Amino acid sequence: MKVSFVIAVYQNEGAISATHSKIAALFRSELNEYDYEVIFIDDGSTDESLAEALNLRERDSHVKVITFTRNFGQMAAMLAGFREATGDAVINISADLQDPVDLIPRMIAHWREHSEIVICHRTDRSDPVLAKAFSRMAYGVLRLSIPQIPSGGFDFVLMDRKVMDSFNEIDVRHRFFQGDLLWTGFRTSFIPYARLKRTIGKSQYNFSKKLKNFLDAFIDASYLPIRFISLLGLITSALGVLYSVSIVIAWLEGKTPFSGWAPIMIAILLVGGLIMVMLGVIGEYVWRINEEVRKRPNYIIRDRFL
Repeated sequence: MKVSFVIAVYQNEGAISATHSKIAALFRSELNEYDYEVIFIDDGSTDESLAEALNLRERDSHVKVITFTRNFGQMAAMLAGFREATGDAVINISADLQDPVDLIPRMIAHWREHSEIVICHRTDRSDPVLAKAFSRMAYGVLRLSIPQIPSGGFDFVLMDRKVMDSFNEIDVRHRFFQGDLLWTGFRTSFIPYARLKRTIGKSQYNFSKKLKNFLDAFIDASYLPIRFISLLGLITSALGVLYSVSIVIAWLEGKTPFSGWAPIMIAILLVGGLIMVMLGVIGEYVWRINEEVRKRPNYIIRDRFL
């Protein structure tokens, strides 16, 4: 049986060889009954990441390398690797050594015991306080619409061949990996772990990329935003009706409900702001519809070294 490893690479010079070495060592020892392949997808790196991956390919026939024409993002790199993987099981793992390689035998054991998806989910992470706070908030919101997602999220995951084939059939832009994977409904087991501290290089996953990923998940993976603004609109309308009734009662009693323009301005600002928020959320949906209609690919491959 064959296990494929998909590793998205962006500015990971120095970590690529270490990651490959740890994986290869496993298959020389306790996993020597399995064949394997390691697919590095270079997502437009400007350092020596590509050269390092190609050097590994020259020395190890298990290594494959795919390069993009520019930086298309981690999700695009993962999608390219998933479509190239030929293994009976496919493992997505980071290139920065923050996902513990020693969990791989446990993942394979779960798979052999008939789990079709094996998710290693983060219970703790060696990240700055603000990053941890944003992660907790983001996954707290997402769990309102997708309760199966572990509270710490996940990227380190094993997928059976039939899961991988089903996942690859989903052909949309702005993919949310975790939501799409859980949506397939295959048998899933979970392994908790603490994400390791990054020891080589610097994370390229900045706040704007985290926000983009959160918006993709929040908007594409559920109807929660539409339902939320609909509920907010109903509440605002109800408050407006109640306020109108109070004005009518005050008029019948010969009283003035307000003495100046301040209440009017407050009402206009509140309702106007609410409308702008609603239009912004609807605009996100319209933009995604436009992206789907244009049918541009998620990535463009420059070279394949297979």
